[in-house]
Amino acid sequence: MLKHYLTVALSIVVLTSFGQTITISGFVEDAESAERLIGVNVYQLDERRGTVTNNFGFFSLTIPQKQANIRFSYIGYDPVDLTVNRDTFIAVLPLMPSGTDLEKVTVSSGVSRVDRTQMSSVDIDIKQVKKIPALFGEIDILRTIQFLPGVQSGNEGNIGLYVRGGGPDQNLILVDGVPVYNVSHLFGFYSVFNADAIKSAELIKGGFPARFGGRLSSVLDVTMKDGDMKRFRGEGSIGLISSKLTLEGPIVKDKTSFMISGRRTYIDALAQPLIALAEPGSRAGYYFGDLNIKVNHKFSDKDRLYASYFFNTDKFYFRFQDDFSNTRANLNWGNNVASLRWSHLFSSKLFMNVTATYTRYEWGSRIQDSEQGDVDIALRLRSNIEDYGLKSDFEYHPNSQNHIRFGTNYIRHNFRPSIFQFTVQEFDQVEEEILNQAEQFMSDEAALYIENDQIINDRIKVNYGLHYNLYRIRDTYYQSLQPRVSGRYLIDSQSSVKLSFARMQQFLHLLSSNNGVGLPSDLWVPATDLIPPMMADQVALGWIRSFKDNTYEVSVEGFYKHMTDLIEYRAGSAFINPNDWQSRVETGGTGWVYGGEVFMQKRTGDFTGWVGYTLSWNNRQFANLNNGNVYPYRFDRRHDVSVVMTYEISEKIDVSATWVYGTGIATNIPLYYVSTQSPQGSSLEGSIAQYGDLNSFRFPAYHRGDVSINFHKKKKHERTWNISIYNVYNRLNTFFIFDETQPNGDVRFRQVALFPILPSVSYRIAF
Repeated sequence: MLKHYLTVALSIVVLTSFGQTITISGFVEDAESAERLIGVNVYQLDERRGTVTNNFGFFSLTIPQKQANIRFSYIGYDPVDLTVNRDTFIAVLPLMPSGTDLEKVTVSSGVSRVDRTQMSSVDIDIKQVKKIPALFGEIDILRTIQFLPGVQSGNEGNIGLYVRGGGPDQNLILVDGVPVYNVSHLFGFYSVFNADAIKSAELIKGGFPARFGGRLSSVLDVTMKDGDMKRFRGEGSIGLISSKLTLEGPIVKDKTSFMISGRRTYIDALAQPLIALAEPGSRAGYYFGDLNIKVNHKFSDKDRLYASYFFNTDKFYFRFQDDFSNTRANLNWGNNVASLRWSHLFSSKLFMNVTATYTRYEWGSRIQDSEQGDVDIALRLRSNIEDYGLKSDFEYHPNSQNHIRFGTNYIRHNFRPSIFQFTVQEFDQVEEEILNQAEQFMSDEAALYIENDQIINDRIKVNYGLHYNLYRIRDTYYQSLQPRVSGRYLIDSQSSVKLSFARMQQFLHLLSSNNGVGLPSDLWVPATDLIPPMMADQVALGWIRSFKDNTYEVSVEGFYKHMTDLIEYRAGSAFINPNDWQSRVETGGTGWVYGGEVFMQKRTGDFTGWVGYTLSWNNRQFANLNNGNVYPYRFDRRHDVSVVMTYEISEKIDVSATWVYGTGIATNIPLYYVSTQSPQGSSLEGSIAQYGDLNSFRFPAYHRGDVSINFHKKKKHERTWNISIYNVYNRLNTFFIFDETQPNGDVRFRQVALFPILPSVSYRIAF
């Protein structure tokens, strides 16, 4: 059947044009740094034909053979116009930064979101991310994404992404093409992404192209900076809780470049004197840090090699020493992510990218006690998931009507849910015993895809494709063929309607006892013979219109998503013994999410920003939960509003403000308590809580406003002071609710807020 489908697909997409054509292709770079530019508009001015550069700055545009005027435009850069009348390959087309700030640049023409077939996607502007208010002055790309319609946050301050009703584990988050499993620092309050190291980021919420797979809800594609090939430069900042430094430059000018970026908190150093005063002999602390490294080598105009490495860690530690013992404990978790990719241009119409990938997420805890007499006792608990992968991606431009992508992907997963180890060392003798080890799983995941972005006529353009997955774990095989289609119909030059359908399958599950994100004890586990993979179908319909040369944009989308084979912890289960996790989860769950989104944004000028609104319903159903009845997902929010505004007062001062509102999340609290006193009068401690339907109670509505101001000074170096106020009107949003028994026996529920009004200051310098 697969062979039949692929044959039909290939016969559809491999089309040829009638008549003579010419092809203009090449690479677009920043003129000052030689950094390849992603998403540059390449547009034929006298016709409605255009394309954009891919993640490696490559473009290919085939047009009817005649003299044509081609414009290259990119926000923040001066446009470049070329006239061509024959096949043309441009090894390097440099675009010069405009010399003015992003907000003052107007792009007069280009391939706007109105023209593109892709819907439900947003390009994240890193420059704008750095301007909006930040918690404790720590710039965070995931916190910015939470302001977009269709994306909801979890609890107060949490950076978890709940995209169109899905959970954090249903987001495919890629760094230079490599999946990252844990994206949180500080138990979910910050992300692992250092904005200074990021070149571009794109979020796709629906209408997924066939080249992506493996998750149900979204794709966040993050690309790190390649490194400046012409001159050495740097950027650094100091904030209340962390500092960071980014350096980049040529190793061999115009041939090889590097980028290295590091960040570390100093919460532990600040708290250390206070802990020592409170408890002599004690040391305790917490810190997080991350490191990004990338090397970019140019073999020729058609060949490049990229090597990148990403590392992050969180560590909590405790030490206590006296005359009798020396006790040490720590809890740490983090990612190691690496990729090696080779990009090659076979011809003006065929581009290839081959990538070897590695990713490992691991968390562990250790308690060790050394007593007098040289006896050392240690308990260690750890868990990890490790992947090795290889993928190839091709882009083929046969003619002016078709842009074909196809490729393969293979991942070897190695799951170790947990291992509990006991070690005793007395003098020179070591005794080691594994007390409990969860079953280790190894699985293979392979994928093939083909997709085509095809112009049917002047008004209709369609992206359609197939994604095939084959998954093996021991003697069990799962396979699926996932159709994807997204199309747009131009109403006029400034507006279009779009329709999409996508089927997605996911072979990984995240077992979380709190339905949240950020706890290192959350377990990644595979689909098995007992736990089938999850599946989702999503359809979306939208309208989009731009005004005044793409300065303003308004879009409205409606969506419906149906999910099957979801899993959830059984009632009363918790993270105690992961060895029997398969017997402690409910399977066969169904979920459906539907709603609408409105997105209005102003992209250029002194005043920029957006307003987003989401109206949605998010429900779940399991046969053995809530008596088999439908119940709302914990993060079901009927209304979600976000406002982001930035205003440049002058070249030296800009201000920004954000505001969010969301319906309270769903949870459980007891309706009443039943006394455990026996009929004979003998009192048993406590009472039994009686609950109603699952998630039948809601937290109060969440809302918060933040403001910030940036003071810039540009002489030899660019320096910026940022002052931010988080929760400017001191709204005490509910973080959790607990019950408290009063002296008279009554039970009263109390709510706890996490963050009051929080001012912060940070200093950045670019040199």
